[in-house]
Amino acid sequence: ELKQCTESRRRGAFVRVYDGKRWYNSATTEPDRLQQELDTLAAMAEPNPAIGDDPVVHRFEVNRDCVLRWQAGDLRAVPVEQKLALLRSYQPLLERSGLAATRARYLDVHVDKTFRSSLGADIRQDYQHCGIALGYTVTGANAPFTNGQQRYASDFAGLQGCQEGLRAAIAEDVNYAMHAVPVEPGEYTCVLSPTVAGVFAHESFGHKSESDFMLGSETMRREWELGKQVGWEGLSILDSGVPNGSGYCPYDDEGTRARDTYLVKNGVLTGRLHSAATAAALDEAVTGNARAISFEFEPIVRMTSTWIAGGTDTFESLLRGAEGGLYIPDFFHGSGMSTFTIAPARAYRIRGGKPAEPVLVSVISGNVMQTLHQIDGATAETELRSLFTGGCGKMEQWPLRVAFGGPYLRVRGLKVQ
Repeated sequence: ELKQCTESRRRGAFVRVYDGKRWYNSATTEPDRLQQELDTLAAMAEPNPAIGDDPVVHRFEVNRDCVLRWQAGDLRAVPVEQKLALLRSYQPLLERSGLAATRARYLDVHVDKTFRSSLGADIRQDYQHCGIALGYTVTGANAPFTNGQQRYASDFAGLQGCQEGLRAAIAEDVNYAMHAVPVEPGEYTCVLSPTVAGVFAHESFGHKSESDFMLGSETMRREWELGKQVGWEGLSILDSGVPNGSGYCPYDDEGTRARDTYLVKNGVLTGRLHSAATAAALDEAVTGNARAISFEFEPIVRMTSTWIAGGTDTFESLLRGAEGGLYIPDFFHGSGMSTFTIAPARAYRIRGGKPAEPVLVSVISGNVMQTLHQIDGATAETELRSLFTGGCGKMEQWPLRVAFGGPYLRVRGLKVQ
């Protein structure tokens, strides 16, 4: 049964004026009225002949660029009927025994964005993604188990021919749900997949690196002083809008060019994420992390693609060093600031250096500052995970597209329930 089939297009603009004391913002769905919006804001601002010397203004980059990657393969040119046909080609995967309340979804987004400033910046960039999501509830399981699988792509061709991989993933979910038993609560050594390691980096450290959290807290500034050893000496965490995927952002919403920002390097706190305003307040450089979920919101400090850099271990060696622990291959959701939590989708005991019997785990958690020191292994292999559903939430702005990833990671002493 086709529940919904919609297509929408929006055109709008966000305008802001800065007078050295405060910002004056306006959002409109009538871009042809930009001058009127600008005049209204300017009338509220205080004239400031020295505005060019303001430390915030000094940090604005004046870039001129055109980064249009998806003019060929534009998702808007694909007929809706073709998208429906693709979705129906995946429907048979859900028509198997053991599944109920099945649902299939196709979604795509294409954004064409222009940024201009009175300093002379003029940037045009685009972004798009599409995806298939298959959801289901496993019947006859030892405990209620609802999960799903999805595939992300930056163009329509990237969603073709994914049936076998999805079929295998669904079968693994069914087998897990039928045999998993509750885990005994306690502290475990856990081996995290690249996806879960990425969620860990995002939730445990990424949000703490968004510098607007520090502006009103001297305690947090002392706790997160640059140059401080904050974790295992093999740990490095980066954020960047450069990699392709759901965190791709070549220029942020203040016109700052994307760059690789090391938040942690070899266990030492080396950086944080900034807008022009937070960079000025902390006397640091901009990083390209002022982002808004749409033209209806002002830019605030947000992550782009956040990942843990690779190490020197192999997946097999991590498992051998975690005997009796847990392997966590995927997740439902995560959250965190000083304490982080991750709800695994599946979990397996580690026996004989391999993932063994499935166990039901509600949540793994830990204190951020302690857990970063409890990491003791990372594979050379890394993976960056992109999602086309959901996203990151902060304040009233949700969902923002981000990506996350890393290597397989071994962490000791995680609390498991």
